[in-house]
Amino acid sequence: MIRPRVIPALLLKGQGLVKTVRFKEPRYLGDPINIVRIFNDKEVDELIFLDITATNENRRPSFEMLGKITSECFMPLGYGGGIRTLEDVRQLLGLGVEKVILNTAAVERPDFVSEAADYAGSQAVVISMDVKRSLLGKYEVFTRSGRQATGLDPVRHAQEMERRGAGELFVNSIDRDGTMQGYDLDLIRRVAEAVSIPVIACGGAGTIQHLAEAIRAGASAAAAGSMFVFQGPLRGVLISYPSREELSRLLPA
Repeated sequence: MIRPRVIPALLLKGQGLVKTVRFKEPRYLGDPINIVRIFNDKEVDELIFLDITATNENRRPSFEMLGKITSECFMPLGYGGGIRTLEDVRQLLGLGVEKVILNTAAVERPDFVSEAADYAGSQAVVISMDVKRSLLGKYEVFTRSGRQATGLDPVRHAQEMERRGAGELFVNSIDRDGTMQGYDLDLIRRVAEAVSIPVIACGGAGTIQHLAEAIRAGASAAAAGSMFVFQGPLRGVLISYPSREELSRLLPA
């Protein structure tokens, strides 16, 4: 058996990579090509790129830049941001992107999820859910980079996306994003128990133990940003990734 995947989730803003805290205060990290090359050397399981401004700027994915990224990327790559049409999906797959990640479009046009799955296959369609918890403990899905409340319950939304053909879910906690204090395990558990497709947990990882906690809560894979790009209490930029031995020990197959 294969151990659970551990996935760096990287945020694109313009031509550079950034990292946010609770979806705010984007901090510049560097050139995406250089960072991809470092992750190549570290033999990461998979990479996810999310363009955090494409949808709000009402623009398509930056295909030219993504072409440069895929030409350097030696591991499976998922991309999300500004994907609105089957032509966008076609171009991304043609560039070498293995998974298209839909967020806002999946909420605003659910039929598009079915269309994308019919065209590319369910294994190539990932639904991203940005989730925030209210003071009363109620979870809600947000779109447009965490700006737009939808009134959707993440469990019901996850079930609907599975019904429409999505092959995987990327569940991201807005409240935990960039905090490095651990995942929202209750959110992961609720979604994972409600669907039969794989769930990628994201938002809050700061240690390799946090990754293991997400897997024990029901996630099939654990994604993180800050954990792989910052080092030390002052959060200096340093690209890292656990060794295969560490991952195999803490995340057994």
